[in-house]
Formats: sequence, structure tokens, C-alpha cells
Amino acid sequence: MDLKELVGRARQLVEEARRIVEEYEGKDMPADKAAEVKKRLEEARKLKEHADQLAEMKRLQDWLDEPQYKRPMGDADTKARTPEGAEDSKGELTPEQKRKQTKAFFKALRGGLAVLTPEERDLLNPAHKGFEAKALVEDATGEILVPEELESEIYRSLPKITVIRPLATVRPVRTNRVRRRSMTELTVGWGKLETGRPLNESTPNPSQEFQYVEDLYGLARIGEDELDDTDVNLQAFVADSFARAIAEAEDTAFVVGTGHANQQPEGILNGAVVQRVSAGQTGAITTDDVLKLIFSVPTQYRRNGVLIMHQETELALRLLKDNNGQYLWQQSLQAGLPNTFAGYPVYNQADVGRIPTQAGQTADVMIFGDVRAGYRILDRQGMTVKVLDQLYAEQGMIGYRVRYRVGGGVVRPDALRILRVTA
Repeated sequence: MDLKELVGRARQLVEEARRIVEEYEGKDMPADKAAEVKKRLEEARKLKEHADQLAEMKRLQDWLDEPQYKRPMGDADTKARTPEGAEDSKGELTPEQKRKQTKAFFKALRGGLAVLTPEERDLLNPAHKGFEAKALVEDATGEILVPEELESEIYRSLPKITVIRPLATVRPVRTNRVRRRSMTELTVGWGKLETGRPLNESTPNPSQEFQYVEDLYGLARIGEDELDDTDVNLQAFVADSFARAIAEAEDTAFVVGTGHANQQPEGILNGAVVQRVSAGQTGAITTDDVLKLIFSVPTQYRRNGVLIMHQETELALRLLKDNNGQYLWQQSLQAGLPNTFAGYPVYNQADVGRIPTQAGQTADVMIFGDVRAGYRILDRQGMTVKVLDQLYAEQGMIGYRVRYRVGGGVVRPDALRILRVTA
């Protein structure tokens, strides 16, 4: 079994163990099920140890295959010839090298790879030195991967300005699609064989489809003089501006994206995958509507449920009162925590439909459920930037084409419900 097969088998075992744990969440797990979980996790650990051994052997073999001039033999000789700031024992970049690497990256942004010194080019392609750490490199298409320090800043920014990503399951992937499997559950029946009662027979019917990773692009053109004048702020500009643009675009797609046919993630409100609950009246919502929506979700998903709606719908909720004239809205008393309604957190998302006002209109105005269990985000690759230093040269400008790969889709429709209102 090669390294890829080992990782795939280990992932399968962990997923099986996780499904058993989730099935018995909040209640006592039978001893046989607990033993199954333990057995699967133990087997996964052994596979991990084997995979680590294969990876270490490959790393050592690559080192042994290097020319001798790159690694003089002898401990004392090696130490004497190792330049200050070289990679550490794990083959990772030192803090000083990472700082120089980031500086070289932004120099390449301003003037392209041609303006780099040989030393800076080595930093932009650490594979020449045997580094295995995530590196800033130019790939086969001429794109430059954003360095780890900058990319981590972008990922730290996303949860602050988006709604769906922090609530959903996020899974890093290495391919452009992931198989989405589901099986029909089995059934049993009461009786005794002695009475001739036939067995309650059922067969698991597998169904499978793919969830795809989509491409998100952006293009910015900046004047050469402006780049020279704003050298200090360039990193902040790239990290903040593109992070916000990416966050807003992907959050919209996670809610109303029309799917792979249109090169977009599958939004929660897209199609009829998630069941709708109709409001009891036209052009408005009541407390009864929200409660019907909440209790239409199975109990195992309701305990982690959240309400997602447009801010205008949230205002309508805040105006609802009980029979004593008291507002049902519950203001959060702790900074950083969302407000609640009927005991469930409330989040605003601008792409969820508003309560319709014109006759004949119908809108999906509210989402409720366990988003982490029901929706999965696929992160394929960090942000890449391609410098178009020749295309706009006659205009005295440099273009930056930004690319970001992400996918999303509903994986458990039962975990979610949508409230639909007709005007």
C-alpha cells in the first residue's frame, strides 16, 4: 500500500468513527459501538505511523540523491559550511528566510520575476535547496503562490467578515472534485421466526455524486508610479482588499450559488435540495412560523441549529411580542456572541431573501439548522497572484490576476430547513 492509499484508508476509518460518535451524541453509546470506534481509531493510528515512515524514507532518499557538493560529509565540516540563516533540521525556512521570502515576493509583484536577484529567486523556489516547507514558488502556469505569512493573514480575516464559512465544515482537498456518497438506511421489524413471520428485508442503495471545486478570479491594475509611492502599504492592501473581496464573493455563493453548471459553489438556497416550510400567512412572519421552521428539523440537528436571515427579516423578528406585550427578541449580553430568538443564535446574511411585498412574489427568507453538519466547504488552494507586467506595459501599469479555488455544497439536506413567504 503506497502513501496515498494509506492516507485514504486512514481518512475512511476516521470518518466511520466520526459517524458513530455523531450518531450517539448526547446519549449513552453502547459498548460494542464504543469498541468499534476505538478499533477504527487504533487502526488509523497504525496507518499514520506507517505513512510517516514512508514519508521519512522518501525525504531521506531525496537527501541521499542530492549531489555531494550540496551536503559535505562530516558533522564538523557540515556545520562549518552551513551559512547563517540556512534551513533548520526539519527542512523548514527560518524566520529570517521567511522575512526575506515575503520581501522578495512583493518585489516580484512590483516588477515581475525578472527584477529578482539570484538569491531572491532561490528564496522564491526553495525546492532548489531541498526545502519541504510551504514555499513561495512559481508554478508551471507562471503563477506565484502567496507566501505562508500573507496567506495565513487572509485566512484569519475570513471568519470576521463572513457568515457561512465559520459555521460550515471546511475540508482542504487536493483534487478539483470530491465524491459525495450517501446510503439509504436499513429497517427492521418485530416478530418471531417460529410464527412464520417473514424477515423485514432491506438493502442499502448507494447513491453518489460529485462536489466540485470552482475558480474565483480577480484582476487589479496599478500604476507603476503608485506602486513605487506605496511600497510600505502594498502588503496591507493585498491582504485586506483581496481577502474582503474573496470573502464576500464566496459567502454569497454559499447561500445563492447556482452550482457547478455555472462554475459556482452550490448555495443552500439553490434548487430544491433543502426542504421548504411555508409561512402561515402572506407578506409577513410570525412566531409560529419560526417555531414551525425550527421544529421541522430533526432533533439531532436542532440542538446545534442557527437562524440565518436578512437584516430586514431580523428587524421583523425583533418587533414580535408575546401576549403580555414583551418582545421575544433576546439581546446578547456578551460581546462577540450573536443575538438569539427562541434560544437559537441569529446571523445576518445579505443574500438571503427579504420578506416579499408585491403580489405574487415568493421568497426564501430564513435558513435554520446545523450548518456544520449540513454544508461542506472545499478549500483546494490558497490565493495565487499572476503578475501581468507586460500586458499593460504601454499604459504604465502592472496587472495582478488573483485566483482562489473553493467549492461548497449541501451534504446533509435533513440538517437544514428554509422558511418560504409568499406576498
